[in-house]
Amino acid sequence: MPIKVLIVDDHALFRDTLKVLFATTDDIAVVAECSDGSQVTAAAACTVPDVVLMDLQMPIMTGLEATRELLAAQPHMRVVVLTGGLSPASAASEARAVGAVGYLLKDGNADELLEQVRTVAFGGTAWSPAAGLARNH
Repeated sequence: MPIKVLIVDDHALFRDTLKVLFATTDDIAVVAECSDGSQVTAAAACTVPDVVLMDLQMPIMTGLEATRELLAAQPHMRVVVLTGGLSPASAASEARAVGAVGYLLKDGNADELLEQVRTVAFGGTAWSPAAGLARNH
């Protein structure tokens, strides 16, 4: 059974790119996508993803706010926060504090992202070295 992924990002092109990437694998499937953080909790309740890829910066509800709300409702969810560039160092710490299990830069390698999704789905973490946090902490 494939790893079920929920993609949350306000940029349709980035969501589409991730869908194409995951479609190249047999073991990862996109079960839903959201264009803003306010849609996440309902989408996750309907699709029960193994991994939620959550954009950090979104206009209606930030990724950190959406992660906090999602994990309050469904604490077993595995959320990885994604960011387009280096955010303040506190963002990765805040992501960890609200319960995210990863923090990755969007400019990373596609093969690495696939491996990180697999790692997170099976109980691991995915912390970018650029986040300044240990990967397996």
